[in-house]
Amino acid sequence: MTQQEEKEEQLPSSSTSTTTAKIPKKLTLVPLIFLIYFEVAGGPYGEEPAVQAAGPLIALLGFLIFPFIWSVPEALITAELTTAYPGNGGFVLWAERAFGPFMGSLMGTWKFLSGVINIASFPVLCVEYIQKLFPVFSSGWPRHVAIVGSTLALSFLNYTGLTIVGYAAVLLALISLFPFVLLSLIAIPKIQPHRWLSLGQRGVSRDWNLYFNTLFWNLNFWDNVSTLAGEVDKPQKTFPLALLVSVIFTCVSYIIPLFAVTGGVSIDQSQWETGFHAQAAEIIAGKWLKIWIEVGAVLSAIGLFEAQLSSSAYQVLGMAEIGIIPRFFGVRSKWFNTPWLGILISMVIAVGVSLMDFTDIISSANLLYSLGMLLEFASFLWLRWKSPNLKRPYRIPFKLPLLVVMCLVPSGFLVLIMVIATKTVYLVSGVMTLAGIAFFFLIKLCKTKKWVEFSDGPVEEEEGGGDAVETSRGGCYAVL
Repeated sequence: MTQQEEKEEQLPSSSTSTTTAKIPKKLTLVPLIFLIYFEVAGGPYGEEPAVQAAGPLIALLGFLIFPFIWSVPEALITAELTTAYPGNGGFVLWAERAFGPFMGSLMGTWKFLSGVINIASFPVLCVEYIQKLFPVFSSGWPRHVAIVGSTLALSFLNYTGLTIVGYAAVLLALISLFPFVLLSLIAIPKIQPHRWLSLGQRGVSRDWNLYFNTLFWNLNFWDNVSTLAGEVDKPQKTFPLALLVSVIFTCVSYIIPLFAVTGGVSIDQSQWETGFHAQAAEIIAGKWLKIWIEVGAVLSAIGLFEAQLSSSAYQVLGMAEIGIIPRFFGVRSKWFNTPWLGILISMVIAVGVSLMDFTDIISSANLLYSLGMLLEFASFLWLRWKSPNLKRPYRIPFKLPLLVVMCLVPSGFLVLIMVIATKTVYLVSGVMTLAGIAFFFLIKLCKTKKWVEFSDGPVEEEEGGGDAVETSRGGCYAVL
């Protein structure tokens, strides 16, 4: 292999705007940590069904062990590939560089649809908590107005800038997590350790489907933040540290309240549904803490919405910058330098889905995400084999055989998730995938006919000693 073949062009860590020359303020370490936290978790809200499904001991073991076989590998891969390709687009860029434009486009379809459908659930969750105080929002046009209104308001916050969203995430996390700190402390005198060893009530069968899905979706989406890489200050240094802190912070925020509540209350296993932590808070400390946790759930949903909308919007921007979709999709706001068209597209789809009965659509989005993760693992391994000398500021310290083993375990779990899906989920997912394939060929036709303008995509590196210069229609970038 020649030196030229071994080298890979590096994407710019700060993407040039198509509409403004204004230099935006970059996202720093602390806001990035909390954005990752909200991409993945948003607090221990939603971990309770693991106890309902398998009992306290197995639930606790799941949240202790599962991060090492799922969260850590996903975070490590994100750290390596994000520092190697520090541009917007993230996983779309990785698939494109590994397997070409078609797979990059298909990755974009799978991840974007799963992301925006997931976003649609958060305003609905907010309204469901609000309706406990104001029953008028429980049904009919008031409910629809509340869902649409909250989606528009939260999307506008996203429009004002990623730095603002990042610091808002810090505030939302602190407020929504503090009641769990109080809950854990107040529960200490009431904890009976033998309750942690319970395998569940007699006569209650284990629901492994619910158990694994609860673990999976509470400890997932570490790669979503990769689409923001072009907006991060010194991404090669900032991303690995942010991911490390976020993994530790997220796992601790799950496991400590779970230990406190499972050890502090003795209650029928069937009551461990989503939201049970609030009931447990009332039992342990009083109604005041229950209300605080319910308010925290709304704030957590807001943080989840903001983080994941940012990821989807910047994915659109990144796909435009590498030429997978037309260049105009990468337009930025003149005032805030945010990808307003990406935000608008994501918001409109989310509103449409939120007004539907979208149980099967959500399940289909999960299946699409699983397909995207399998492609992501394959892209990572292929790039390690294809471009071993690619500059990787952070590199997982394993040889290729061990990396294969590291990816096989979570891949097997992804296959399990897909195998247990229903026929309706297969049908909806198949239609979405076929639509994505058709979209790729439509875009290819647009390029051939030159109906719309595209960025040049991954740019060619010039031969010769010294520096190489990368060019695209969006600008020129010097790479050492």
